[in-house]
Amino acid sequence: MPAVRNVLIVGGGVAGAATAILLAERGVAVDLVDLRPEVAARGSGITLQGNALRVLRELGVWDQIRAEGYAFDTLGLRAPDPAGTLIAELTDLRTGGPDLPATLGMYRPTLARILIGRAGKAGATVRFGTRPTTLVPVGDAVTVTFDDQTTMTYDLVVGADGLRSWTRRAVGIDAEPQPVGMGIWRTFTGRPDSITRTDLFYGGPAYIAGYCPTGPDSTYAYLVEGVRDRSGLTPEEALATMRELAGAYHGPWDDIRERLTDPSRVNYTAFESHVLDGPWNRGRVVVIGDAAHSCPPTLAQGAAQALEDASVLAELLLREDRVTDGLWSEFTARRLPRATEVVEASRQLCRWLLDHERGDVPGLMARISHLVAEPA
Repeated sequence: MPAVRNVLIVGGGVAGAATAILLAERGVAVDLVDLRPEVAARGSGITLQGNALRVLRELGVWDQIRAEGYAFDTLGLRAPDPAGTLIAELTDLRTGGPDLPATLGMYRPTLARILIGRAGKAGATVRFGTRPTTLVPVGDAVTVTFDDQTTMTYDLVVGADGLRSWTRRAVGIDAEPQPVGMGIWRTFTGRPDSITRTDLFYGGPAYIAGYCPTGPDSTYAYLVEGVRDRSGLTPEEALATMRELAGAYHGPWDDIRERLTDPSRVNYTAFESHVLDGPWNRGRVVVIGDAAHSCPPTLAQGAAQALEDASVLAELLLREDRVTDGLWSEFTARRLPRATEVVEASRQLCRWLLDHERGDVPGLMARISHLVAEPA
């Protein structure tokens, strides 16, 4: 018998949806709530490394993911020169195992819809436009009041509600994300024939200029700069700013720039990062995913680490017959060091770029790839 009979999951992102799938399909009663009115309808792309794909296969959605996304096994490094010269083509480690690609890009809202749909089919009750307002421990359970004034009692509450986690604050965990000093322009557009994998350009007016194919006809492209307050720009001004910054990059970037015409497809976000050092639970409330740790996207491991959190948490809850201190100790031992190392490596890449220091980027990437190749 699982350690829990009923669970509330706060947040319908990758960590929350994955936890809901794994628990519900084994008979645990799962309520998943999200304050958004619906599954994400807009967004850009997401890069999923092999260790993320390994968990997505565990969730039973790999066939859908493979059909909707764009898989590849190499990484290109290009120069910020007038030709966009290819400097190196690196074969990526298949961190999810030899039968999964090294990397897959896809449209982020499509990933969200697949996971939420799978959670519903597994038996989870999914409610959008709903949020908890209070959490009250009651013995070996938590009583939760929602914004519609209803009240429920759960064996466990999982806070998978992102960077600004309400759950984290509600249980008194003081670990807010901190600025890194970089910001990222993102766009989602058509895929030119010249793009069949991720290429990264280091140098020029941006610290990083990159792109990732996300489907047969779509591409996610991004430019990383020193963080600025871009909040006052109109959508049209944001588009013009990204086009101007992209003008320094060539090769496939010339094809991307031709397609950069829709202001609604451009967004800007500042990098932030944190790791909750120590147990991620407070009694029968636990935080996972970006609520527990967040890293700059320089290693494309944010979603992968969130999915690993969900997999390990569900494994322990389904393996044990009750929630004990030993369960939480094992969860901490398996997740905290690994997530911390990934976050710190992502931060290190940012520091090297910000300080214009020639660090061992290939060596750091290889070290993290070998780390995450081992199942969490």
